[in-house]
Amino acid sequence: MSEVSTQSSAATTLSAPHKTKKSYLNKIGFGFLYLILGLFAVIQIYPLIWLLFFSLKTNQEVFGMSPFSLPQDPQWGNYTKAWTSGNIGVYFFNSVWITVLSVALTIILASFVTFAVTRMSWKLSGLVLGLFLVAYMIPLHSTIIPLFNMYNSANLIDSPVSIVLSYTAFNLPLTIMILLGFYRTFPREIEEAAVMDGCSVHRIFFRITLPMTVPVLSTTAIINMIYNWNEFVFVNTFISSDNWKTLTVGINNFVGQYLTDWGAIGATLVISIVPILLAFLFLSDKIVEGMAAGSVKG
Repeated sequence: MSEVSTQSSAATTLSAPHKTKKSYLNKIGFGFLYLILGLFAVIQIYPLIWLLFFSLKTNQEVFGMSPFSLPQDPQWGNYTKAWTSGNIGVYFFNSVWITVLSVALTIILASFVTFAVTRMSWKLSGLVLGLFLVAYMIPLHSTIIPLFNMYNSANLIDSPVSIVLSYTAFNLPLTIMILLGFYRTFPREIEEAAVMDGCSVHRIFFRITLPMTVPVLSTTAIINMIYNWNEFVFVNTFISSDNWKTLTVGINNFVGQYLTDWGAIGATLVISIVPILLAFLFLSDKIVEGMAAGSVKG
């Protein structure tokens, strides 16, 4: 027994330096990884900081100084000019309600389609799903002329309805694809138990299925929100009145024939970025949870 204990203690003594060296190498590796990630974070954040400084400069500073220089006399009045003279307040409100309405409509319709395809047995379910997924491959610009003719015939040109319908139609395929992966891993036993308790299809969907898909719905919401908020082509094509323009098109107000107010344009861009950043900060946990939800069997 004494020989065995002596050998085990000797082995422990010999392995201790090895463990210390391994721990030291792990710390170096993690430190190098954090350094690389930190550099990538700086690269990602720097354009936002540069845009903030850009929005506080005059035209003379924009063209007469280095792009990396700080504003000598910060022009906070650029934000006031953008909000009042540039009619950005109206454009901002239009962007908010059009984006929110389009995202809500897209999510609820995509949830209906995905629930019907994955939870109900009907002959054309595969065909319908295939048509939605094929629509994802249609280029946006190839639909501008047909959509314009259709909206013109329906008297929807220069109406926000045309924008909401376009956003909803083009976001549906991607939203359905994301929801499809989650619904197929979602345990059916919960819904089957609800059926045994006498729940109708509507109650199962609104009381059980829809609340349990909140994480993945948050992911689709932020994706759709970013697309709708930054979209330019549809608004520029279908909307001509200042009453219904959004921020992306409203920036053109500061581009004149002989003079362009670059500071006001920068201020408008900063204002347009803030809602997206706030939404991402508040929904970041849900986004990560939703992205991981469809990849793990439930």
